[in-house]
Amino acid sequence: MVLVGDIVVTSSWDSLCVSSALSMLVEKMDWRKTTHWFNCYANSHATVVTLIGHFLLDRISSNLLEAAPQLRPLTLSGQTWGEPPFEKVVGGNEDLEWLIRHPESYRNAVCILEPAEHVGQNIIQENVRASSNIAHLCRMIADCDSVLFPLWQTGGLNQEMLGHVLESSLAVFVEGGYPTAKDASSFDHQAIGLEGLHEVVESLLLARCHKSSPHIYICIGHQLVAQSHVNLLKKAVVDVRLKLASILDAESYQYQSLMEICAEIESVGVDLKVVKDGRVIANGWNDPLFAVALNEQPEVGHCELQHYAHDGTHPSESFKRLLVKHDETCDRYNGIVEQSISYEKNLNIVMFHSDEVNEEAILFVNWAYSRLHETLRSARRTIALSELSWLLDLPSSVEILCSTSSDGKTCTEVAATCISYVDDESSEVRRSFSFQFHPELLDDLREFHLAGEPDYSTLKTDDGVRMLMRVLQESLMD
Repeated sequence: MVLVGDIVVTSSWDSLCVSSALSMLVEKMDWRKTTHWFNCYANSHATVVTLIGHFLLDRISSNLLEAAPQLRPLTLSGQTWGEPPFEKVVGGNEDLEWLIRHPESYRNAVCILEPAEHVGQNIIQENVRASSNIAHLCRMIADCDSVLFPLWQTGGLNQEMLGHVLESSLAVFVEGGYPTAKDASSFDHQAIGLEGLHEVVESLLLARCHKSSPHIYICIGHQLVAQSHVNLLKKAVVDVRLKLASILDAESYQYQSLMEICAEIESVGVDLKVVKDGRVIANGWNDPLFAVALNEQPEVGHCELQHYAHDGTHPSESFKRLLVKHDETCDRYNGIVEQSISYEKNLNIVMFHSDEVNEEAILFVNWAYSRLHETLRSARRTIALSELSWLLDLPSSVEILCSTSSDGKTCTEVAATCISYVDDESSEVRRSFSFQFHPELLDDLREFHLAGEPDYSTLKTDDGVRMLMRVLQESLMD
């Protein structure tokens, strides 16, 4: 263990990291050590939540920041990544070290992970880097800083340092990207591949602990997290079979129950079919198209949100029990997205994708997580002190929040999900969210710094922006 400035460097960091950390003691980066920009009193969690709450209060009130003492004019004048107040773009482990040495620079900021350089091209052939819009929204609505992690450019970062920064920040966004999550070769031109991105997302899924930052996954982030759920369940089944006998008595009911539920999860996963337009397009959880596949029709532009529903007709025998478990999950956690659809009629959001997450996959992971969580509860105090303790960090459920429709026809069944974690000791629930749609884009599908900065009143009336801010506020208060 080495002490570098005010930070303890553990033995898991290699000597290069230690040398870099030492050099950073004398090197001054041109980054602010604060997170406010317009108002010097906005540098706190409470202020951010209050400003978001005011934004959501109605669709007509003015920006609270207009009446606050101003350090700078209330405009961003076309700035984007690399330019203040968006200068915090992490280029490598050295930048991570700087952030860790200056926690005040990111503790009340959002972190944005970019899986790809842009999310696709809009109608005027612009590459859309949607992450810049998230940064603009957080700044204009809540005077909240953003830190960008362009993984497509940096490649894999030191996982220990990255995890520390992400989970100490206000919230984490995983943005969209134009490669396809169902084809690893579409990432070959990047510094990080599909497997590396899954490792990052799996780490995030296991890191949603007490007082950690919430996660919001968008577009390909939504698709990456769907496959990561399946990956983690497969690992759980393998790990239990390999290690449980050294932890629990093989004659105990806890041991037998856990072995039985793992066999059941594998059996259902292997047999479950994915069906689109009456045609089977994936057979079981080992099929590369099980979690993500081509949508029946591409969606670009406005779609209306509706509640998720299914009549139960399906060729897989297990499908009905997956629906029953999903009904239980929906009844247990009635969240902000469902309430918005019920009470704010005709919600219109912006879609920008051709792939989608399969409803069978999410119904399966919700059922499997729920059954595993229920079975682990009895033995959790023994499991918590063993090498299987990571199982207790798994989500307890994944709910399909809504679907999209166009001209009366359902287009994307899994338009959004709520990933819940239940603490069995306190019964507290923590949540993260995923969206297939782009709540940070307006009708023109353009970056704000190119199209012109929308005014506060425009943002207040946009359904997508309101949805994004609503789930951010909700999860920040978990």
